Amino acid sequence: MDLFDDLPEPTQTAGEASVQKTCPSALEDRGAKRKRDAPDDEVVEEQKLEEKKVCKGVPILKGYVAARRGEREEMQDAHILLSDMKTCLSTLPTTVSRLAYFAVFDGHGGARASRFAAEHLHHTLAMKFPKETENLDKLVKKCLLDTFRQTDEDFLKKASSQKPAWKDGSTATCMLVVDDMVYVANLGDSRAVLCRMEQEMQGGDRKCVTLALSKEHNPTIYEERMRIQRAGGTVRDGRVLGVLEVSRSIGDGQYKRIGVISTPDLRRCQLTPNDRFIILGCDGLFKVFSAEDAVKYVLNVLQNGSVERKEGQTEEEGHYEAACQRLANEAVRRGCADNVTVILVSVSF
Repeated sequence: MDLFDDLPEPTQTAGEASVQKTCPSALEDRGAKRKRDAPDDEVVEEQKLEEKKVCKGVPILKGYVAARRGEREEMQDAHILLSDMKTCLSTLPTTVSRLAYFAVFDGHGGARASRFAAEHLHHTLAMKFPKETENLDKLVKKCLLDTFRQTDEDFLKKASSQKPAWKDGSTATCMLVVDDMVYVANLGDSRAVLCRMEQEMQGGDRKCVTLALSKEHNPTIYEERMRIQRAGGTVRDGRVLGVLEVSRSIGDGQYKRIGVISTPDLRRCQLTPNDRFIILGCDGLFKVFSAEDAVKYVLNVLQNGSVERKEGQTEEEGHYEAACQRLANEAVRRGCADNVTVILVSVSF
């Protein structure tokens, strides 16, 4: 049994089944002076490593965010976009070319848990990130599980030291990208979805396939309800003790003794040239949009009409920015009374 819930492989079509992995000849001349002074075997190993990095076909990711308070008195969502997370690490495994991190946190009972997670979770993740690449998948899984546990413990310690004690909690949907591999760790009812373009038939039009990158946690799910009941809790009206809407979270100290946990579900997906974008959103978005409708809405903005661009933006960046902002606006227009946060991550090779 695999460590992760892997997503299906893309349909392979002629000419686009794999990333082109040609290496520039300029690589041979890089650092020529340093190589002349180094032993031959070191030069060969260094060149092989550089070639491996360049040839990986690492996708380019750009993140855009839109946040709306909606009809709530307070904005309890938080988010973070790190297109280059390498700056947070003291050392990075030599075979890893790129590290990126995007996350959305939907707070309840206050904004302190979501803000704490947005400010601290990625730093804990950076400290725990594997220093070696052997069994990288297994190590990344352990790193994410340990990071969520540590973040929850750190917040609960701080919350319990306050007078009166904080009772805030938060969902967490975090996307860590290691080269071309996406790892999504999720707690609660925020979600992540991927838009992948695939051909219907030989020579036919490309269609959009929406892939779920996360699994929701609420107490109406059988496994979640059973865990809560075994711990001495109850589920009423679809909520823990008739109050809490999610069955896993960061914070919520008063519910941790009755089966609400901070262990995320993990999913892994390798990005391909067929992938267009990823949406991370809180439940404020997905209360009024299905995953498929949200993806189609974004595609429509990307493919149709002109948009206003910010200074320095390319036309493509302007379309993604507009799609992100309009998606959040449309969620509010459709009557979502909750906070709405949308992160849109474009994918290109």
